[in-house]
Amino acid sequence: MFKTLMVAMAGLGLSAAVSAQELVEGQDYTLLDPPVATQVDDDQIEVTEVFWFGCPHCYRLQTPVSEWYETLEDDVSVVHMPATMGGNWNIHANAFYAAQSLGIEEDLHADFFDAIHQDGRKLTDSDEIAEFFANYGVSEEDAKKALTSFNVRSDVNKANSRMREMRLMGVPALIVDGRYVITPSTAGSLENMPQVAEALIERVREERAQEG
Repeated sequence: MFKTLMVAMAGLGLSAAVSAQELVEGQDYTLLDPPVATQVDDDQIEVTEVFWFGCPHCYRLQTPVSEWYETLEDDVSVVHMPATMGGNWNIHANAFYAAQSLGIEEDLHADFFDAIHQDGRKLTDSDEIAEFFANYGVSEEDAKKALTSFNVRSDVNKANSRMREMRLMGVPALIVDGRYVITPSTAGSLENMPQVAEALIERVREERAQEG
């Protein structure tokens, strides 16, 4: 059974522009207390996208969130983090970090989603994954080595620990500055998630300006 968060019914959506002052904790987002440590430079605002390649909601989110990423200012850094809930989730997380270690993840990311959701491929077998990787300029031998490497296993374990710290029970989710968690349910729809995240990014900017 897919452990994906259900999208709220239409009619709960937010307006096209959302201000940080309009957002309500527990309604538009949830607050992590304590926050999780961020993985970007101190002058950057981290946005973590937590996903599973096999999740249909995560797949549907790719268009609005990718378009939003193109508009982000230079003080925002996006971190992709695959969810780890065992089984095929972990296999796909392993594939993500293996692709990252080979320097092909950015080119492969959208295609991996498409292969599963458009072409009906499972991509859960190491041979099939290695064959898929070979389309991006790496040998199947190097792909298999990456899939079984210590560093990749370590990255999967770190993602698993980080997901527990975020207390996430499903995907997709956006986490801003290690504190603000946005899901389809809190945002009202998948399409609203970037809008809420953008408003929370502005809140973080305001907080930092007051502190500085």
